[in-house]
Amino acid sequence: MQSPLDRLVRFLVALSALAASAALWWPATAESATRIKEVASVQGVRSNQLVGYGLIVGLDGTGDQTTQTPFTTQSMQAMLQQMGVTVPPGTNMQLRNVAAVMVTAQLPPFAQPGQVIDVNVSSMGNAKSLRGGTLIATPLKGANGQVYALAQGNVVIGGAGASQGGSKVQINTLNAGRVPGGATVERAVPTPLAQGDSLQLDLNAADFNTAREVARAINRKMGDGVAQAMDGRVIRVRMPATPDERVSFLAEIENLPLELAAPAAKVVINARTGSIVLNQSVTLGPCAVAHGNLSVTISSTPVVSQPAPLSQGQTVVGERADIQIRQDGGSLINVPAGSKLTDVVKALNALGATPQDLLAILQAMKAAGSLNAELEVI
Repeated sequence: MQSPLDRLVRFLVALSALAASAALWWPATAESATRIKEVASVQGVRSNQLVGYGLIVGLDGTGDQTTQTPFTTQSMQAMLQQMGVTVPPGTNMQLRNVAAVMVTAQLPPFAQPGQVIDVNVSSMGNAKSLRGGTLIATPLKGANGQVYALAQGNVVIGGAGASQGGSKVQINTLNAGRVPGGATVERAVPTPLAQGDSLQLDLNAADFNTAREVARAINRKMGDGVAQAMDGRVIRVRMPATPDERVSFLAEIENLPLELAAPAAKVVINARTGSIVLNQSVTLGPCAVAHGNLSVTISSTPVVSQPAPLSQGQTVVGERADIQIRQDGGSLINVPAGSKLTDVVKALNALGATPQDLLAILQAMKAAGSLNAELEVI
């Protein structure tokens, strides 16, 4: 009779054998190559922006103050007139449960009448919160002015807040929300998928090498002359005749792997937030950097001037300012050359500078010719 320990050992041996056999069937592979669908898109097959103006009702006293937002009152009167309700002229409508909003949505490609899409609502007036409100039927129009969807539904707010006695706490925003599945598509947008004898693939970023590799990959799979690179962004592809064959054709080519060279070296700098992003092609040449921090501190202390007794003077409150200037010494640091992204990161971290300081340091490195990359400030 086998002991529990023997059974455990036999189980572990069987598990190891199973793992080894699985490795034979699904061998470990390197990082998957880039596919055509990740660098290019079919021209004309895209989403379309929709926008509309509507009203949200049912708010708990957190709607627009109509004395400051007259368009909310005008919109409410127009909606009531459409429903057969006439408001006497000069009526002072103090509406606190209604808010005017802009409604936006994205109409995806190939969307057909009857399908539903999500919509976003954003307050236009001074409403405090849209929580608990209901969006009234709002037509959503495209850039050509035609109605493509109709939105209506309960608004979902991701924020929360409370106020009492002059104190207020809030998490996220309360003046914007979402209506999941809140719009019904009323009109389809035609696509060029079934038009003409060819389609155009547009690269996400202009690059002659990528355009050449996309054309080569398609021609290797579908035959010579099927794809032609027109320039650094456009590849023209000859398509089959029937729609079913075209769908199968695109399904085949969009998953073809590409052998792409390393991207151009680029450093993207966000001057507003201080964010810095470097890609894998960035390299550094040897240089020396000295950077010192300068800080100015101003403090103000109230000073009371008390008059002498029986002098009939007045007590005067003044201020005494104390200004201090401090400059930290910046020693000269030798930055070694780096050919890999990890080496570049180590060299920049050795400077001990903040992201805001790195903005100036990287620009100075570029001007000195030590940073082998393109600087892009956004």
